[in-house]
Amino acid sequence: MAIVVHHLNSSRSQRVLWLLEELEQPYEVIHYQRDSDTNLAPPELKNAHPLGKSPVIEDDGRVISESGAIIQYLCERHGGSDWLPRAGTDEYVSHLEWMQFGESSFFVPVMLKLFLARLGEAAAPVQPRIDEQLSAHIDFMESGIGDNLHFVGDGWTAADVLMSFPAEIALLQGYGEGHPKISRFVEKVHSRPAWQRARKKGGAYFVW
Repeated sequence: MAIVVHHLNSSRSQRVLWLLEELEQPYEVIHYQRDSDTNLAPPELKNAHPLGKSPVIEDDGRVISESGAIIQYLCERHGGSDWLPRAGTDEYVSHLEWMQFGESSFFVPVMLKLFLARLGEAAAPVQPRIDEQLSAHIDFMESGIGDNLHFVGDGWTAADVLMSFPAEIALLQGYGEGHPKISRFVEKVHSRPAWQRARKKGGAYFVW
């Protein structure tokens, strides 16, 4: 049976479609559209997972959520071993760090910035601190991209897949200028035929 992806437009789940295209795995997409006023996921997504968030996949009787877990699972179970560094190496440790950073440390200031933006002037006292933290995390991301435009090693890894979304968010937040590696990394990702196929299947995706 094909893997089922519960996919929300303009969301983290675009990475899952990209990876599945790279792995040449058959999959079915169930589409969900954000509310045009609130930008929130529709309540129907809670039928796939109690938190009503995306991505969620179904595979072989399992329902799996959380982007990092899904990406790791797909690489381990569906022919993506080349996308994972060998355990016990320095690259493996670095890979673990980026897989965690992209879904934890980085998104704390991002989400705070998004939520506080709804408060208007009431958020003014804490906004500089949030902006400072977001800039620091984006600077750190820039410093972590190699001259070959990969986060780990000499080729594509699951860390590149996971970090593609934070890199895109950095550009959407206006941090492209002064962060050339992030800009070039996103361009490299988007030039992949697999990413372009996934974009067509996934539908609306921010400005791309």
